[in-house]
Amino acid sequence: MKYVALHSPAKAGRRLSFYLAMEEWVARHLDGDDYFFLWQVEPSVIFGRNQLLENEVNVAYCREHGIQMFRRKSGGGCVYADQGNIMLSYITKEENTSLAFYTFINMILLVLHKMGITATSTSHNDVLVDGKKVSGTACHLVAGHSIVHSTLLYDTNMEHMLNAITPGPEKLQAKGIQSVRQRITLLKDYLPLSQEMLKAGIKATLCTGEHQLTADDEAAIEQLEQDYLDKDFINLYK
Repeated sequence: MKYVALHSPAKAGRRLSFYLAMEEWVARHLDGDDYFFLWQVEPSVIFGRNQLLENEVNVAYCREHGIQMFRRKSGGGCVYADQGNIMLSYITKEENTSLAFYTFINMILLVLHKMGITATSTSHNDVLVDGKKVSGTACHLVAGHSIVHSTLLYDTNMEHMLNAITPGPEKLQAKGIQSVRQRITLLKDYLPLSQEMLKAGIKATLCTGEHQLTADDEAAIEQLEQDYLDKDFINLYK
């Protein structure tokens, strides 16, 4: 599996929508291998293709706190991401999404086990450590490829995680944050590694080569990104 490297990795202002477009571009334009890449974003929420924005996202809270809102083309629930989350993207020629899920989840388990963390998976394609969720996964098909993407919690802003994706005002209390903290866990509490060391370990464990994108490739991805930024797409129930 090859690691997809950006032509300009230090370019500022990459939104979550860029990386969704990058996954799709890889599925449509690269062939012959399976591909993988890591990414991180400023505070954002991302909700599934079949979800209603107003039912899943506290829009007022997100606007007040500068949290961006995006829709993805895969199913599943609403997720909060920030620089404390490591986002994982896996693009494979395997069109059987069940097999693609299985392969990817086992990749995550392999990484964590190599780092000395006992992790398990669930029938909902989550990864647990000490019975608490550390990773959630979604998948969709594009151009004969399965795109599997996942969150991996190293650290996060717990207040934003709770409030940005939970519209009910009764959840905006400290006890709500405590409740969420009982259901999820953070890898920083289990690893003597920095986030950058963890990212390097993931890449080294899973990838045997690298595919370097060109400036033209990135321009094409930015063009495709406009589909994900379309207001009708973000608000549309499909």
